[in-house]
Amino acid sequence: MTLTTIIITLNEEKNIARCLSSVLDFSDEILILDSLSTDLTRETSAQFGEKVTIFSRPFSGYGDSKNYLERLATSEAIFSIDADEEVSPELKISIETEKKLGFQFSTYSVKRKNSYCGKWIQHGGWNPDLKIRLWKKGEASWNLSEVHESVDLKEKQTPKLLNGYLLHYSYQNPEELSKKAEAYSGKGAIKLFRMKKKFSLFNLLFSPIARFLRDYFLKLGFLDGMAGFEIAKITALEVFLKYRKLKQLERSAKHTG
Repeated sequence: MTLTTIIITLNEEKNIARCLSSVLDFSDEILILDSLSTDLTRETSAQFGEKVTIFSRPFSGYGDSKNYLERLATSEAIFSIDADEEVSPELKISIETEKKLGFQFSTYSVKRKNSYCGKWIQHGGWNPDLKIRLWKKGEASWNLSEVHESVDLKEKQTPKLLNGYLLHYSYQNPEELSKKAEAYSGKGAIKLFRMKKKFSLFNLLFSPIARFLRDYFLKLGFLDGMAGFEIAKITALEVFLKYRKLKQLERSAKHTG
């Protein structure tokens, strides 16, 4: 069977070569949808040869962009990877083995290992981090969630877990994580508003505390030292901001309605 790797990019010059190098051997084609990068993302990607095809258009959402690439894919199987991720050698062998066997399962999940400030995080809300990233074309698709998009399966099934890790080079400093939390809190508020979820003072005050306690203590985030504390703190802040922004959306709707 053949396999298409799909990647969406926006100013990923520092990451894309590492990502492409890790998937080049087992991919029959690699489709990249670039959201009008202003750095050398497209030029760097083009250096990886004829397997790589680059499309460009304005960003339309994570799920929509990835589904667009799947529709363009000509292979029988899809592997979805983000530009700041890398397939570990063990995971590469696992994918190559499944490909030789004809992808006997419809869907496959991978274990993602996340880095923060150069350190691999072993605990807290970031670990374990299982992701569905490989499937036979038509058996799955990305949902259109504003934040934390995930793969929806065509039929209820248990994906096969592959050996090895998907290495995620996520945040190089606390400022990057804080910036992402700020952006995701706004999108999360919009999602809640569209779902007609109502603001409550209880959620504003206690949901962030509950998230911090869960990630830092129950999920042993403290074992990752200062990195674990910073991740739990900023994640809790994202929850707080999400509910505060939900209140702002409700006020705006009331005034304009």
